[in-house]
Amino acid sequence: MYLVLFLCHFDCKSSIFFGHMQVFLYFCSQINRKMDIFEYIEQHSSAESDVLKQITRSTHLEVINPRMLSGHVQGRVLSMISKMIQPKRILELGTFTGYSALCLAEGLTEDGKLVTIEHNDEMEDSIRRNLALSPLGKKVELMIGDAKESLRLLGDEAMRREARDTVNDRGDAFDLVFIDADKKEYCDYLDLVLPLTREGGWILADNTLWDGHIIDPAYNKDKQTVALRAFNDKVAQDERLEKVILPLRDGLTIIRVKVAKE
Repeated sequence: MYLVLFLCHFDCKSSIFFGHMQVFLYFCSQINRKMDIFEYIEQHSSAESDVLKQITRSTHLEVINPRMLSGHVQGRVLSMISKMIQPKRILELGTFTGYSALCLAEGLTEDGKLVTIEHNDEMEDSIRRNLALSPLGKKVELMIGDAKESLRLLGDEAMRREARDTVNDRGDAFDLVFIDADKKEYCDYLDLVLPLTREGGWILADNTLWDGHIIDPAYNKDKQTVALRAFNDKVAQDERLEKVILPLRDGLTIIRVKVAKE
């Protein structure tokens, strides 16, 4: 009855009609809609800062595939883990728009530093603008370039410092590493970051369940899925590593490095 009366007010060919219909249908869809578990978790987790909200908004407005953003809940998980570890040095592979870097930086020691590597040079201006929104941005060093090449450079620098340092306390080693770059390269990333990570250090790897594709035979020929399966198997079989996969969003693997160098 009310719907008929509502429709009678508008010419079906008018844009006003279609606009009102969209609003009407939206509210209809919200009636008796059940809250999903992720919404519940979000509502019962610490709020993201105004800076992170601003980055979330600008990412959705300006960037293709904003889904790649860590987002509220995962951001709070990254922050919580970092605060528990209290790292002096953090390494991140895959900066995107800087959201996860700022979350991880929340746990840095007072004199701590986070090095983040982003392959897409078109993101640089956006990243630097977002980092500048927070005082924590001063603790972040951005490297633009291929992640594997950048890791080799970091490894070469570490070896040169190690050769000069008679004490050899590995003060340049990373306490926490977050891998969230090209999924096809995860196995190589692991090989390259392990020598840069201190013994007893931590590695986080994102997207390791890959929206459930990881166990779906329909994705047996998908290169990213196959690569992530290889990474998960590699981690599982490496006795130098303690590991667990959390079913958070696309899957987050937490790794503790028992032995960094053999």
